[in-house]
Amino acid sequence: MRKAVEVLEQLVRDGILRAYAIGGGVAATFYAEPVLTYDLDAFVLLPPASGPLVSLSPVYEKLRSMGFAEEQEHVVVGGLPVQFIPAYNALVEEAVARAVELPFGDTRVRVVSPEHLLAIMLQTGRPKDRARAALFVSEVELDRHRLTDILDRHGLAGRWATLTHEGQA
Repeated sequence: MRKAVEVLEQLVRDGILRAYAIGGGVAATFYAEPVLTYDLDAFVLLPPASGPLVSLSPVYEKLRSMGFAEEQEHVVVGGLPVQFIPAYNALVEEAVARAVELPFGDTRVRVVSPEHLLAIMLQTGRPKDRARAALFVSEVELDRHRLTDILDRHGLAGRWATLTHEGQA
């Protein structure tokens, strides 16, 4: 993962990305017991586009020039498949903008906060995300005030109530 973080930081320095934050299962391991995950999800903010379509072409072109190979929807960096996910809605944009810097070895890495990570799991709503959310809540000390604020602003209070009502959180 170290190489992937170095590459993400380089992409920001080069202006290819405005910002990034590690999300998904890898982000969860910063706060709770490790979960099985295949790849590193990097939520990214891209420079402003000239049109309505978002393109990762500049990211992939830069990564190719750095010697990294594409493999389906991933780019393999230091043996680790990395998926670059443009911030696709207001919640994910906020999660990247408000990412926390956490230690990783002798460096620091931008990671989605636990409250935003939980909100994204609830918003995504896939069965595996609901199961991860229930486990996450039981293992992680969350700032409940901050979580409530995020859930309310992004229309997710009902999903949270459903999760907690089912006795899963």
